[in-house]
Amino acid sequence: MFAVGARATLFADSGACHVTRHRSPAWKLVLPIGGHAVLRPDGGPVAEAPGLVVPPRLAHTCAASSAYAALFVDPWLLPRAPGPIRLDAGTVRRLLTALGPTGVDGPSPVPDLDAAYAELLRHTGRPRALDPRVAHAVRALRRPGHATPLDTVASEVGLSPPRLRALVRASVGIPLSTLRQWARLRDALTAPPGTPLADAAADAGFADQAHLTRTARALVGRTPGSLRPRHPSRVASSAEG
Repeated sequence: MFAVGARATLFADSGACHVTRHRSPAWKLVLPIGGHAVLRPDGGPVAEAPGLVVPPRLAHTCAASSAYAALFVDPWLLPRAPGPIRLDAGTVRRLLTALGPTGVDGPSPVPDLDAAYAELLRHTGRPRALDPRVAHAVRALRRPGHATPLDTVASEVGLSPPRLRALVRASVGIPLSTLRQWARLRDALTAPPGTPLADAAADAGFADQAHLTRTARALVGRTPGSLRPRHPSRVASSAEG
């Protein structure tokens, strides 16, 4: 399953999994269904728990010993943390329950991403409000095709492109170019069923299928073919986040 909402992106797999080294621009929650998650960060101690919250841009490999849900939350939607957060079994169950009915193979086909995000905030607390200019810039990434030139976005908020890039990086901790890659990756993975991968890559703004594959490996540690479900979905949300 791969589902995209305004506040979160969900990937769920019906079996155990290991992903290669990557650095996601988003927060990543690994929620095994009855198993454990194992995180091996570059230069840091191994973390193992019933569930894990991995901060953005942490280079790592990760594994789940059972079917699991991986919830990706944009970096500005949670308060910053110095390192991975271990989740106990009760917290994992509450988060999975918030997503909807969960069986041994994964969560509901129509997950409630807003409810899961609200449950997560009870554990982490709320983030600081974004500068309105930064909020406008990250919303611009959700425009169809994500092709709005940076000059245009900067002009809309009354800043030069270099100043906007610096402001976004200081506020969010992620380069604007990486956030745009993340948005394009989500677009490619939610292309209509039957769309050839090369066409999905082009429609999302990638140079070619190889560019999409490199981006998927760098940001989530998997190939786009292994991430892309037969029936991807965009989940309705009550707010943009």
